[in-house]
Amino acid sequence: MSDRPKGGVHYPRSTGEFQSWFGTDADCLDYLAWLRWPQGFVCPQCENPSGWAVVGGSFKCASCKKETAVTAGTLFDRRRTPLTVWFAVCWQFATAKDGVSAQSLQR
Repeated sequence: MSDRPKGGVHYPRSTGEFQSWFGTDADCLDYLAWLRWPQGFVCPQCENPSGWAVVGGSFKCASCKKETAVTAGTLFDRRRTPLTVWFAVCWQFATAKDGVSAQSLQR
């Protein structure tokens, strides 16, 4: 089995798939949680493997009660712009053959 990501399984293959995968901020947060903790939540402070999701895309450790945002330590941390917008910009950068202009991002 390959460790390489597979289109359609680990990331969208087309714009249509992208839009269906990441239609809401909750969809984006779920994807980030899967990327960060592919085997399930693990507390970054005490390394306890159990906890639960709380409102706003955070997880709370069952042991030490520390709350950790899925976006902590990423470029999405403490954002004001919705994650759907950030994901769309990242998608444009990743799929553009000749780069992306600032004007096209602004549109």
